[in-house]
Amino acid sequence: MANANANAGNREWIWARAQKLKLLILDVDGVLTDGKLFFDQLGNEYKSFHAQDGHGIKLLRQTGVEVAVISGRKSNSVALRMQSLGIGHVYQGQEDKLAALAELLADLQLDPEQAAHVGDDVLDLPVMCRVGLAIAVSDANPAVREHAHWVTGRCGGQGAVREVCDLILQAQGYFDEMLHSYLK
Repeated sequence: MANANANAGNREWIWARAQKLKLLILDVDGVLTDGKLFFDQLGNEYKSFHAQDGHGIKLLRQTGVEVAVISGRKSNSVALRMQSLGIGHVYQGQEDKLAALAELLADLQLDPEQAAHVGDDVLDLPVMCRVGLAIAVSDANPAVREHAHWVTGRCGGQGAVREVCDLILQAQGYFDEMLHSYLK
């Protein structure tokens, strides 16, 4: 992905890629959350998800764009949140994220160019380097931002996923219609 930086500022190039998307793949820790991990004395794990991200995902799914999660960690709170959002493609505990990507693309019968991935750390680079639109959250590791086609203005867990959803909705011509439905 040596040309990522060359395209990072080219809105038309990013827009053209976003128009083709049929799948949005998200990392969890650092993308859907702020990356902090909370544990109580019994070992229960707690995560915080941004409500705007969830609504953006729901709006995007209404247009037929699939949403999936590929995470290196495994957490019951992630399973519960994804279930509440209607996301059925949840790959947790994935040390080899490329294997999950290959399975996901095969199951959905999609080409890599039809997928976008949002990441924040170097574990996300193998997937980011193989999809049509690689996106980093603004507080991502510098190497991830360097290899992304586009970097969000918001941090992970702070509405960055909503920003991505809105970009795709705008590029595919759905945003204005959806916004208008709320203004009636």
